[in-house]
Amino acid sequence: MGELTLGHFLTLSALLFVIGMLGVLTRKNILIIFMSIELMLNAVNVSLIAFGRYLDSIAGQIFAIFVITIAAAEAAIGLGLILVLTRRQDSVDVTSVSLLKE
Repeated sequence: MGELTLGHFLTLSALLFVIGMLGVLTRKNILIIFMSIELMLNAVNVSLIAFGRYLDSIAGQIFAIFVITIAAAEAAIGLGLILVLTRRQDSVDVTSVSLLKE
């Protein structure tokens, strides 16, 4: 078995990011869209930590902590949006968000 290199981690990060991006662009369910955004943020974390390890620096891990903080705030705001959507109507479909402008 070979050693895991930076290229392996960047490939994994790119695949996770593309899967998340496809989820955001193709789905209409807001729950799946928020999970896809979280997947994209975790892909960024994988690449940040891989570059930090490659450069023998702690900066990648520090930036990853900031991204985790942003992801937590995004999850809290997303939960609020989902609650508003489900209270106004019995759907979490993104196309019904325009109905909230009233």
